[in-house]
Amino acid sequence: MHPHLHTEEVQKNCADVVAALDECHARGFLWKVTGNCTDAKYKVNMCLRAQRLERTAKNRQEAREKREKIEKVWAEIDANK
Repeated sequence: MHPHLHTEEVQKNCADVVAALDECHARGFLWKVTGNCTDAKYKVNMCLRAQRLERTAKNRQEAREKREKIEKVWAEIDANK
């Protein structure tokens, strides 16, 4: 399952591949069924995957910084006892 394709973040980074997939799907049901849209779908998946990896790396770094800050505060509290 992938996120919504028409969000601002996706449109900013993956607009060209999403447009190609939409164009392919607009050609009709048989076009999709015969596998003619597979390459476009793969490119969309790779673009969305890259976005997800960037987002998780950013979240992981922010969590580390927050944890370090909390540990520093607790160390100061323990030192003042």
